[in-house]
Amino acid sequence: MKQSGILFTGKIFFSIVAMLLFSSLLYAHGISEADKQAMLDGGNLRYIWLGATHMLTGYDHLLFLFGVIFFLKNPKDVIKFVTIFTIGHSITLIFATFLGIKANYYLIDAVIAISVMYKGFDNIKGFENYIGIKAPNLMLMVLVFGLIHGFGLSTRLQQLPLGDNNFDILMRIISFNVGVELGQIVALIAMLIVLNILRKSDAYERLSKVANHGLMLVGFMLLLMQLHGYIHVKNQEEFGFNSDEHVHVHIQMDAQKQNSYKHDNLE
Repeated sequence: MKQSGILFTGKIFFSIVAMLLFSSLLYAHGISEADKQAMLDGGNLRYIWLGATHMLTGYDHLLFLFGVIFFLKNPKDVIKFVTIFTIGHSITLIFATFLGIKANYYLIDAVIAISVMYKGFDNIKGFENYIGIKAPNLMLMVLVFGLIHGFGLSTRLQQLPLGDNNFDILMRIISFNVGVELGQIVALIAMLIVLNILRKSDAYERLSKVANHGLMLVGFMLLLMQLHGYIHVKNQEEFGFNSDEHVHVHIQMDAQKQNSYKHDNLE
């Protein structure tokens, strides 16, 4: 019974990951139009809410965090590593957004995908077993990747008009960051529950290998997806797209076909 429960939990986890991957394509790196309008009409609480929901659907951030805490059994270690990750992404989220530092979000997300691959590789002791070197300091790497993850969050927030007054802009950025941290806490609790269940299984060692190889695989798939998006953005003429949100272009094409079909029937 215990093993079947573990397998069921594992299926739920990977189903959630798959759902987040596919649902993300609908937004094509952008915050939805409904969220944009809601933020413009609402106050700081709306920014907190969007920050929380954005983190809870931020599959790449959550996968990296899951890899970081996977083998951490001591609550103090969990708090330590999550705190350094939080400090890292808060720094770049706040300062990059406030100072208007921009970068191609496909490339930033490509690096974030590499961070997911890196953590899975580190968890299976890839540096020692396959390269024959000592793994880099984990605290330092979590901080570095945290800075990059925060830059990724900043690219999303900068898609929104944050106002003209510096104080209001800063408060909206901080509110969004607070929401991100609240969402991270909720996600972290769910991850710890799943890991606690997995650790009670006799198949934990085998499942841990599968899970971390899965992290590397998903990270690689995300990397390909982001590079694919970047190529379309940089070669719009070659690929025939006039927008980097080419998923939306396909939706528009389908809508045009439907309208044309209706018009032909009316005639």
